[in-house]
Amino acid sequence: MSTIATSTSADLFEVHRTDTPVPDEQRAQALAAPKFGTVFTEHMSRVSYTNEHGWQDRRVEKYGPLQMDPATAVLHYAQEIFEGLKAYRHPDSSVWTFRPHANAARFARSAHRLALPELPEADFLGAIEALVRVDEAWVPSGEETSLYLRPFMYASESFLGVRPSLEAEFLVIASPVGPYFAGGVRPVSIWVDQEYHRAGAGGTGAAKCGGNYAASLLPQQAAYAKGFEQVCFLDASTNTQLEELGGMNVFVVYADGSAATPPVSGSILEGVTRSSIVQLLVDAGHEVSEKALPLDEVRRGLADGSISEVFACGTAAVITPIGRLASDDFDLAVADGDAGPVTSRIRSELTDIQYGRATDRHGWLHRLV
Repeated sequence: MSTIATSTSADLFEVHRTDTPVPDEQRAQALAAPKFGTVFTEHMSRVSYTNEHGWQDRRVEKYGPLQMDPATAVLHYAQEIFEGLKAYRHPDSSVWTFRPHANAARFARSAHRLALPELPEADFLGAIEALVRVDEAWVPSGEETSLYLRPFMYASESFLGVRPSLEAEFLVIASPVGPYFAGGVRPVSIWVDQEYHRAGAGGTGAAKCGGNYAASLLPQQAAYAKGFEQVCFLDASTNTQLEELGGMNVFVVYADGSAATPPVSGSILEGVTRSSIVQLLVDAGHEVSEKALPLDEVRRGLADGSISEVFACGTAAVITPIGRLASDDFDLAVADGDAGPVTSRIRSELTDIQYGRATDRHGWLHRLV
């Protein structure tokens, strides 16, 4: 059964609507073919924190630039975190999001790791609901479209000492989006980087913070130059095991129908899409292992056919089939290079649930409007 929001903490958010609303025609143009993360809605949710008073001043306000002192802590010590989830327009025009409680819990874990104040789940959900209520007209209804929601928090105290900030700002912004990859759902080529690492044991790999993504940009840039679309990183301890892509978890599917994904650890992000896929695979009768995936084992499996599919997953791209894995010393196609049947079926099942086309038997959906 899905979760239906009634009276919520969204009612605690004071709404200050923009004085320059976007004309309907201009908004319709933006929604006709939305590109990922380039157009934003007219408002943003915001909650402020001080060490003395806690979380306060809940409001929805006009989307616009943030004013910061040059000494603002986040600019110097990268004390910030974020989340990503989507709002989906269902056939009856209602608007829902997917497993936001899991995002709220991960946001709190990330805050703890970055020594930021933990935001109550009620405020996390309330900020999202309040924003979507105001900007509902920005939720698109086309195929593979949604309203991408970006909650984030940053250390806002003006202070150059090396200690946790005593002030923080939490915001939610929203962007209408289409498919993450401009070419649509198709197999991508992956460069397995054996020089750089996304994160290491004891670091911030399990937190959703900008530093992890910044660390992936240089190898990603190098992969683009080689003609590849994404990078897969190996573990920092042994440099032998697949961990995750710069922003997505990875799965392999074996010829016998079983599947595996690297275990959640201090260096791998606990993806909400990842855990949902594990559940859907189990529901479909697949044996799923959360285990180490040595690169040599994956290479052998691709060469002898015992690994039949590889895919990546995350909120933005949902599920992306991988058609090729390569590095300095190998270049291997995944099966025939096309999306495999398990990948395609699970992607369809997951998106059917998200868009209200299939029964939500796990109660993952949460109504916003």
